[in-house]
Amino acid sequence: MTEFISFKTLKRPLKPNTYLLAPPNLCLAAEPDAAPPFFSNSPRGLFSQLSEIIAAERSWGDVIADTEALRLKFVARTALMRFKDDIDIMIIAPDAQANSGESGTTLAIYSRSRVGYSDLGANKKRVDQIIAKLTAK
Repeated sequence: MTEFISFKTLKRPLKPNTYLLAPPNLCLAAEPDAAPPFFSNSPRGLFSQLSEIIAAERSWGDVIADTEALRLKFVARTALMRFKDDIDIMIIAPDAQANSGESGTTLAIYSRSRVGYSDLGANKKRVDQIIAKLTAK
């Protein structure tokens, strides 16, 4: 796990073991499962919040962060079998959303399992957990 994925060119596998949260028109080759909320935080403020959320989770680690590109990547381990799942996050500044009619900072999150066919909803649950923690702060 060394490079950040490209959300623009992301192609999802046919297996149902991924979850993609992204604004419309960000991913040209993949259909997001849901659109993300918008936040009043600055891009760097949202990046800091995400960094704190990730650091607080015991089963999340191997974090790679690029403060200039506002990108995060980490590995989550499932509770029961300790399978590794990869998560990429990209912060999207308000000016990058100028054509969407929305205002505020947003993000894209792609969570995917390394092994298995189905994730039994683990990737969606993880993304929902991240969003819930961000909106609670």
